[in-house]
Amino acid sequence: MALNIEVWKKDIVDGFFPDDSFAQYSIDDSEFVNAHKVHVPNAGAPSNVETNRSTFPGTAARQTGDQDLEYEIDELTTDPRHITDLEMTELCYNKRQSIIANDKAALQEAAHQNLIYNWAIITKYTLTSGSNRTAHTSSTASGNRKKITKADVQALCTQFNQDNVPKTDRYLLLDSVMYQDLIADLTGTELAAFQAAADAKKGLVGQLFGFNILERSQVLRVKNDYSAIIRWDTGTAAATELAAGIAWQKGCVSRALGDLKMFTDANNPLYYGDLMSFLLRVGGKYRRYDKKGVRLIIEDTGV
Repeated sequence: MALNIEVWKKDIVDGFFPDDSFAQYSIDDSEFVNAHKVHVPNAGAPSNVETNRSTFPGTAARQTGDQDLEYEIDELTTDPRHITDLEMTELCYNKRQSIIANDKAALQEAAHQNLIYNWAIITKYTLTSGSNRTAHTSSTASGNRKKITKADVQALCTQFNQDNVPKTDRYLLLDSVMYQDLIADLTGTELAAFQAAADAKKGLVGQLFGFNILERSQVLRVKNDYSAIIRWDTGTAAATELAAGIAWQKGCVSRALGDLKMFTDANNPLYYGDLMSFLLRVGGKYRRYDKKGVRLIIEDTGV
C-alpha cells in the first residue's frame, strides 16, 4: 500500500488588509498621542476692514468668539493570544511570527478606520446622482444605489470653493466599488488625464477636479436618512444602509497615531506557553469649528 506524503510550507498565509495611506494627508498631531485629550484652538471673527478710513484714531477691539475644538485619544488593544509549547515545538511554520504580523495589521486597520469615523461630519454631505447599481456595503444591504459620477465630484469641488477651502491638498477617499463607478463614468480622454496623476507609492489612484483620489476596500456607511454613521465593527447592518466616501483638505483634519506596543509573557506557567497582545493609541478629528473642508459623498437610494 502506497504511503501518502504530506508537505507543509514553512510559513502561513496571513490575512489581507486595506490600504491606509490616506492618513498621511492630514495634520500630524502624533506628538500629543500620549495625552488624554488634544485641543485645537480656533480663532474668532477677524477685524472689520474699512475702505478709505476718515475717522482717527480707529477703535481698538479685542478678538472675540474664539473656540476650543478638542478630541480624545482612544486606546485600541487586541485580545491576548496564547501559543502553546506544543505549537512552538511541533508546527512546521512560525506561528509566533504569523500572530505578530496578523494582529499588528488588524490593529493598524482598526486605528485607521477609527480615524475615518472621527473625521466624518454626518451633517455635511453631497449625494450621488448616477444610474442604479446594486447595494454593496454588506450582505444585508439590498435594493439599488445611485452611482457616483464625475458631476458629483465637481459638485464637491464647487462646495469647497464656495467655502473658500484652499485649492491645494484636497483628497477624496472612495471604497473600491465607488471608485470603479467613478472611473467608468469618465471618457477615454478624461480617464487618461485622471490616471496621469496617479502615484502608487503615495497611494494616489488619480486626480479629478482638484481632488487627489484614494481607494480603500471600505470607507463608511450611513443610515438611509443620512442621520448617523453605521460602524463596521459595532454597527448593525441594515437593508437600507448607504455607502459613503469622504473628501477633505489636508489642513482641515488631524491625526494622532502612537507607536504599536507588544506585551509578552514567555513561558507562562499557567498557560504552558507564551502570551502576547498589542496596544495602539490613536485619535483625530476635523480641525475647524465651522466644519468646513470636510464633506461626505453618500450614495443616494436608487429606484
